[in-house]
Formats: sequence, structure tokens, C-alpha cells
Amino acid sequence: MKNLAFKDPALELVSEPAESEFDIGEYVGMLRRHWRLIAACSITALVLGVAHYLITPKEYMATATVQIERKSAAPVLSDQNTWDNYWNIEFYPTQYELLRSRGLAERVVRNLDLTRSRNGERAAVEPAKAPGAPASAADDAAALGGAAQGLLGGLSVEPIRNTSLVRIGYRSKDPAYAARVANAFAEAYIDLGIEDRYTSAGKASSFLSSQIETLKSEIQEKENELQRFSRTSDIVGGVDPASNDVLKRLETLNNDYLGAKRVRIEKEARYHELQIAGKESVADSLSGGVVSELRSNQLKMERDYETKLKTYKPDWPAMVSLKADIEKGQQHLKALIEEMGARARTDAFAEYQTALRQEQTLSAEVDRSKGEAINQSSAAVEYTNLKVEIETRRQMFDELLKKQSETEVSARLQGTRDSNIRIIDSALTPGGPFRPSLRQDVTYGLMLGLLLGVGIAFLIEFLDRTIKSPEEIERRLKLPTLAVVPDISETGRAYGYGAETAKATRAPLSGKPPADRARTGDREQIELVPHDRPRSPISEVYRSLRTSLLLSTAEELKVIAVTSATAGEGKTATASNLGVVLAQLGRRVLIVDADLRKPRMHQVFKVSNRSGLVNQLTGVVEPDAVFVETGVPNLWLIPSGPIPPNPSELLSSDRMREWLNAMRARFDYVIIDTPPSLAVTDATIVGALSDGLVLTFRAGKVTREDARDCAERLRMAELRILGVVLNRHRSEAARYGRKTRYYESYGGYEKEAQAV
Repeated sequence: MKNLAFKDPALELVSEPAESEFDIGEYVGMLRRHWRLIAACSITALVLGVAHYLITPKEYMATATVQIERKSAAPVLSDQNTWDNYWNIEFYPTQYELLRSRGLAERVVRNLDLTRSRNGERAAVEPAKAPGAPASAADDAAALGGAAQGLLGGLSVEPIRNTSLVRIGYRSKDPAYAARVANAFAEAYIDLGIEDRYTSAGKASSFLSSQIETLKSEIQEKENELQRFSRTSDIVGGVDPASNDVLKRLETLNNDYLGAKRVRIEKEARYHELQIAGKESVADSLSGGVVSELRSNQLKMERDYETKLKTYKPDWPAMVSLKADIEKGQQHLKALIEEMGARARTDAFAEYQTALRQEQTLSAEVDRSKGEAINQSSAAVEYTNLKVEIETRRQMFDELLKKQSETEVSARLQGTRDSNIRIIDSALTPGGPFRPSLRQDVTYGLMLGLLLGVGIAFLIEFLDRTIKSPEEIERRLKLPTLAVVPDISETGRAYGYGAETAKATRAPLSGKPPADRARTGDREQIELVPHDRPRSPISEVYRSLRTSLLLSTAEELKVIAVTSATAGEGKTATASNLGVVLAQLGRRVLIVDADLRKPRMHQVFKVSNRSGLVNQLTGVVEPDAVFVETGVPNLWLIPSGPIPPNPSELLSSDRMREWLNAMRARFDYVIIDTPPSLAVTDATIVGALSDGLVLTFRAGKVTREDARDCAERLRMAELRILGVVLNRHRSEAARYGRKTRYYESYGGYEKEAQAV
């Protein structure tokens, strides 16, 4: 006997390949399968977006545009110009933070007198106090701070990229109020810059005035002393000091004392200026740019945190770590500024003390020299000394008057509102609401709905482990797809894979013509469709299966077993229809129902199951007594017969092998219907006796694991798997659907036979 169980190297057991190929058609098909879900999610989100628009209170946005130039007032008692470019990198970020500061908001509250307003959002926070009790300073400060915090909630500061312009926007339910507050913020910001810029100049001017008054008193006193000395000493003219060494030394000491006193005054003025100046600017000038670099890094981390906050939640570990780094950086920067500011003031005070001690030392030396001159010289020395002191004090007096004039001019510039900040566009009353936006809400709702629908569809597909396409079979199982049988319900014609008709029983094929046998109940069955409706698309699919099998091998192919992984996957329909299309070639075809556990072939052909394969294998009937004519030309059937207690033993017996060899000689093709291969071993036994095995899978039912286990089990048994028939395939997203529609357009369905 011919050994049909051989090993095909092309069908070796292979591991599941990596799914790295991207197939756009597969994803499009997935979206088409779940289009109703995606549409429902989109419509729901769209309705929610419209509802959000309808229930959201309207807000108006007014925007004022200001220009901030990089200029800063020159420090007092320096030789720099009044204005100078200020190119430090933290300048603009500092200005933006000033615009968002609570101090500026409090200034706006005071300017607009918002603490007395009581209409809606403009109402200030009332401090807690006893009824009837007068408001204290703390109560007023609390009310001012509460109003400022409420005002900051609607403020937005937006720098215009690559320019020195800044948009100051304010949101409010009242459009006129929004414009009023936006303009008030711009004006208050300009006032703040003017006041800060000229406060130090005013302080320095006051200090110089006090020093000038002191020098004026000293000069007056020295002149009076000189007059008294002249009257008592009878000295009318001056004395030439060039002839007296003591007078020369005294003159030199007086000049040194004058220089020391001038240095002391400058150091003292510098010290007072540092007492008034801001800590950050002092620290930056002292650190050589370290503070600027730290401030830049801090602002970069804060912008990074604000950007990531749009994607991650604040309690995300990375966000918590970044927030901790920002707070640590702020503390370090604050400590550095405090340290540098304190050091600058300490150094300035030390320099002032050094200059003061030097002045005092020179003063003592001058006094000592005066004593020597008095002891050594005549009254002319004293006269000359007094005259020199008066001259030196007059020179210092003139110099201080010049400095005072410069500082007074700078201080008076405040009245002219000369500033490096100017308003480009004042805020106008907005003509329409800023939010909500119907277009934005609808767009976001539609986008979120689409994303949600697509996400749910992908989740469903991910959780669905069934095989749905022939490409998936070829990719996962490395098996060819012989045919793809579409679900006829797509064409509007209902049928069942193996199900009985609902209200009528089909008569034996030998008793009715094909037109009457095609429809005997409310539903049309797929079994025998190639005979009942030879021009239907389903018939063409089974003819394609016939062609694929006949061309699949150059070797003899007479005995074909049909099995599946699990029950209900259409193996009986595949076996019966394959027998019909082979018989339509004019060949003698035998269908054997080898499913000895749950046979169905006798129901398909409407014949008796009293006698069949079991009776033949047990030898209780004659060989020809089990053959049944089906009514399909050239097609015979052997039912299973009564269900035996030992199906596997009967199928693996020598009698089965001998009988099957006899059928090879008698028929051109033998089609054997077997049980599911994962449930029992019958399919493996019959497959070893066959020339090839056809697997049938139902799309959307058989899981990937079951299909893979089925194929691996048959390969391990070294059976020849001819290919796979995929039943009940939903063809919307595949080329097979286009093929079915082509069949429909080209051949069409047969017209229903008229009832006789």
C-alpha cells in the first residue's frame, strides 16, 4: 500500500515570526469594522462640546501692547551716560515676572479703587473683623492682597517672539472692565519702572545736599577764623609758602586730606546707594554673571516644568523631581543673592570705614603739621594754613554742587515720565467673547471623540485573539490560503453553516430539481450551494478551492481529508461543497462522513444514517449497501452510520486502510469529513491515510492559539497540510470582498425558480 504519511520539508514546524511589517490595509479594515463605534464616540463628544459651549459663561479678552527697551539709568557718581544698553539675559524674564507680580496688581487695585467695588468679580476680599469695628492697617492690607490675587487670575502676559513687545491681556465677563484693567496694568508697570529708576537718584541728591550744607558751614567758619586771625596778627596780605618747608609740607598734607575726604564722601555715597539698590542687581554685578546664569537656568527649568505640566500630572515622579529641583534652585539663588548683597554692602562699608580712617589720619597729620608750623613759623604760617583750608573746601564745595545738579536733574526727570517702557496699543473694549469658542469646542470634541473611538477600536482588536483574515493565516501559520468563503449575510441572503432551516426540511436531492431544492425554508444553507446555485459567488469560491487543490501538487491527490480546530467552523460545508464542485468536472466523487461522534452529512443530503461507514468497518453489511446516491450527478455519499463506542479504534484499523484503498480504485476523488483535530485524534488518524489534509477555520471565531496548536499538532504527526479554507469572512476590508462584488456584478445570482 502506498504510504501517504510523509514529511514535507516546506511544511516544517516554524516558530511564529515577528510581526514587524506594517500593513495599512489591515488598520483600515479594522477602522471599517468598528466605524459605528467610532462614529458614536465622535457624535457623543461633539454633543458634549456643544453642551460645554452652551453652559460655559462668556469671557472677554482685552489686550494692551507695550514695548520694553533694554535701557537702564546709570548709577549715581559715575562717569557713564544717563542711559546705557542693558544686555543681561535675565532682563526680559525679570520684566515678565514683574508684570505678573502681586505688588503690581496691588498698585492697579489702588489706582482703580477696586477695594470699594462690589459688582461681581471686582469685589475685594473683605477682612474678618468684628461688626462695627474700625478697619485696621492689617485689615486694609488683607483686603488689598485679596483683591490683587483675584485680579491676577484673569491676567496673561505674552511676549511677542523675536521682538521687545509684550501683550498684556486681561479676561473678564465685562468687556469694558477687561479693557480698563489691561490698560491699568500697562500704566502701573510704567509708573513702577519710573519710581524704581529715580528713587536712588533722589536719595543720593538728599545725601549730597546735607554734605554741601556741612561744607558751607565749615567754609564760613574758616573764613571767620581767618578774619579774626588777620585782625589779631595785623596780617593784611598773603604769605608765599614756597620759601617755607613746613608750609610746603602742610600744603601737601592739605591736598592729600582733601583727596581723602573726597574719597570718603564717594565711598559713603556708594554705601548709601547700595543700601537702597535692589539685592539682585547688586549680587549680579558682584558675582561676575553667576547670578544671571543661575537665573537663566532657573527660568529654563520653570519653562520646562510648565511645558511638561500640559502632558503629565503634577504627582508624576518625574514632575515631582523637577519641581523639587526648581524649589532647590530658587532657594540656592535666593541665598546667593542674599549672600552677594550682604557682601557688597559689607565691602562698601569696609571701604567707607577705610576712607574715613584715612581721612582721620590725614586730618591728625595736618593738625600735627599745623602745630609744627605754628611752633616754627610766624603767624603767616597760620594765616596761610587757614587760607589753604578755605580754598580746598571751596573746591570740594564746587564739585559737590556739580554732582548735586546732575542728581537733581535725574530726579526731576520723573515728572516728565521718561521711561524705557511705552504703550504701543492701548486695550480696546472687545467686540466679542474670547471664550467659549464654538469652533474650538466642536473641533476639540470631534478630535477627542475620534481618538477615543479609534482607541477603543484598537483595544477591542487587541483583546480579540481570533483570526480574521487570510493574510493573518499566512503570516502566523505559514500555511497557504486555498479559499476565502465570504459571509453571504453581507449580500442580504441569510444562511447557516450546518444549521437546519427554520421552518422546513429540505427534501432528498433525488426528489427535487435544483431550483426547488435551493430554498426550502426561511434561510438558505451554504451546503450544496454550488449545486443549487451554480452561478452564485459562493459557488465561484468553491470552484476556486477546487482549482487550488488540483494545482497545489504534481503528485496524485485522490483522498482528501477535511478537518478544523474546533467545532462549528464549516468543515462539513467545505467537504460537501468540495465534493459537489469536483463532481461537476464529470469525475466520480465519494464523500465519506468519518465524523463518528457528531455526524452531519446525512442531514446535509437528507438521507438515512442507519447504515454507513461504521457498519462497513464492522463487517455487518455488504460493501455496496452503504453507498447512497445524492442526487448530484457523479456524487455518492457514505454516511457515518450508528455512533460507535470506539471511533478512534475503528478509524485506525487495518479494515479502514484496506477499504480506503478499495475506494481509491473505484472513485476519482474521495472527500472525508473528520471531527475537529483539537478535540479528538480522529482527524490525525484519517489524515495519515489521506493524500492531503484541508484545514477549515471560521473567521472571527477560531483563536490564534487554537489555530496554531491545530497546525502544530498536524505537523508533528507529519501530515501533509494542503492549505486552509477561511469561512464566513467579512470581506469589507480585503481584496476578497472586491472579488465577491466582481462576481456579483459579472455573473449575478440566479433568478429564483418559479414555484411549480
